[in-house]
Amino acid sequence: MDKLYNSIIISNFLKMIKSRYSYVNTLELLQAADMELYQIEDEECWFTQDQVDRFYDKLVRMTKNPGIAREAGLYSASPEALGTMKRYVMGLLGPGKVFEKVEQIANGYTRSSRYMSRRLSRNSVEIIVTPNPGIEERLYQCENRIGYFEAIVRVFNYRMPRIEHTECMLKGAPHCRYKITWQESPATLLRWVRNACFLLGGGGIGAAWLYLPEPSYKILISTGVLAILLGLSLATEFLNRRELLGALDNLRFSTDHLLENISVNYNHALLINEIGQTISKQIQVDRILGGVVEVIQKYLDFDRGLILLTNPEGTYLEYRAGYGYSGEQLGILKATKFHLDNLNSRGIFVVCYREQKPYLVNNVEEILDNLSPHSLEFARFMGSRSFICCPIIYEENCLGILAMDNIISKRPLLQRDLDLLMGIAPELGISIHNALMIETQHRQFQSVLQALAASIDARDVLTAGHSDRVTAYAVGICRELGLSREYTEMIRVASQLHDYGKIGIRDSVLKKPGPLSPREREEIKAHAEKTEQILKKINFEGIYREVPIIAGAHHEWIDGSGYPRGLKGEEIPLGARIIAVADFFEAITAKRHYRDPMSFDHAMEILKEESGRHLDPLVVEAFIAHITGVRRLTPLGGFSPIITN
Repeated sequence: MDKLYNSIIISNFLKMIKSRYSYVNTLELLQAADMELYQIEDEECWFTQDQVDRFYDKLVRMTKNPGIAREAGLYSASPEALGTMKRYVMGLLGPGKVFEKVEQIANGYTRSSRYMSRRLSRNSVEIIVTPNPGIEERLYQCENRIGYFEAIVRVFNYRMPRIEHTECMLKGAPHCRYKITWQESPATLLRWVRNACFLLGGGGIGAAWLYLPEPSYKILISTGVLAILLGLSLATEFLNRRELLGALDNLRFSTDHLLENISVNYNHALLINEIGQTISKQIQVDRILGGVVEVIQKYLDFDRGLILLTNPEGTYLEYRAGYGYSGEQLGILKATKFHLDNLNSRGIFVVCYREQKPYLVNNVEEILDNLSPHSLEFARFMGSRSFICCPIIYEENCLGILAMDNIISKRPLLQRDLDLLMGIAPELGISIHNALMIETQHRQFQSVLQALAASIDARDVLTAGHSDRVTAYAVGICRELGLSREYTEMIRVASQLHDYGKIGIRDSVLKKPGPLSPREREEIKAHAEKTEQILKKINFEGIYREVPIIAGAHHEWIDGSGYPRGLKGEEIPLGARIIAVADFFEAITAKRHYRDPMSFDHAMEILKEESGRHLDPLVVEAFIAHITGVRRLTPLGGFSPIITN
């Protein structure tokens, strides 16, 4: 349903109820209309026709006053409620100017109707109110409008206006027509009196000087008339000045309020933009959450914030990111599991998750009676005073909770605060879902790779684990060389599959305990090319496209004596040079059918001998740094190998 009526209208009702009908339970009244107090306090919040109807019907039953709508409209002119009306009308210097702007002013209250005004005279106007298509108002809204028209005039301390309601849409007319007539303000009346006195006084002084014989009488009359005129002028200027100062004061207030709203909206726009940039740059859940929390902390006025996500089984919520918590509180949060499988749980996080409904609480003390003992203990330990809790939803599935809170009394939390976080939560939900899907696909991809590598290891118990060890060495070399995370991941995949071509080698050759014949050696060497051919049939994308070439070239030597193509120096891809070092060291330190493993020290000597001849010396140096834990002195960033013979 369309939201048609601004919270200012309901706020005015509530102020009047508090002042004149204090026995009315406002919480019960708002509950009947499905309204929240924080929504009423937010001037940017709007309500539907149904909500406003239920509010009014309940209020009439509670007060037994069928004319309360008009009373609430007129109440806008009372001193205790003047702030709202004053902001809109006092800067316009008189009811005539206000009614000329009635369409603009009405837009701040309602979207249900169109307002048109026509000036009939200095102190009367005609206003026509036409409902928008599909909108059906009720009689109380017409009465409330009349009350507001009366209030506009009363704001200026004028006498009650006369309002003629000649046509009414609720009685079959296409619109409501109102003729509003008021008396002039004291300042205006005094100006008329002053001007008239100037004319009469001037004539009186002239007559006195023409017809009175005694000069003393002439001077006395002239002085008296001038004193009266001066007094009237001073009084008129005083009233004019007071009206002008009042108007300037309200214009200043309106300007400050406008600038404050502009600042808030601009800040929120920056927040949304930066969150969009943050979540679009990341594909890992924890990085997304950390970035979002950092942006929220930067732009929003909350003491603390956290994000809870469900575990894969959906049995509990767990802490994933947050800010503003002490070390002890953070430790408790990370250790706490908010169980979703406990039907008796009444914790606000669990309730928010289950109902997929946001919550805003400005005073935690008000909900303590609704909490379980455990939740009550947790709430008191955290020391929250007010909070907002929003579900993170993706396609009707709740993924977790976004919560912000204050531990000291600040400004009241409003509907716009809730709306802002509820606007962030769905975008966060999409990003989390996509990241989880990517992580799932990555795990599936890794499991397939492990299965492929294991299928080779399974053929020979002596070489089982070879691919995993080569992969660990290769990743360590990448880190020593300062290579990017993406490139390192590609090398990890190529390392796991570097010997996959051996699946096409006969067992009699692959497991032969003695020396190989020249023909058998050529058959073994063919595994490198077979690896490339098989892996090219896999649809690798992005940087992974290099996997087949790198895996197939891991037996190329930098002096050109390797196989299958006899590549030389930098003709060999960097990834293949890295795997070559890792594969060489693992092979000579592992037991084979035809020999025992070398000792670590002996293997290191052999590795150094091969450096610069068969193996890239900078890669060898990085491997030694990795395997020994001794840092290299040469900077590794921006690796560009220099090949030596």
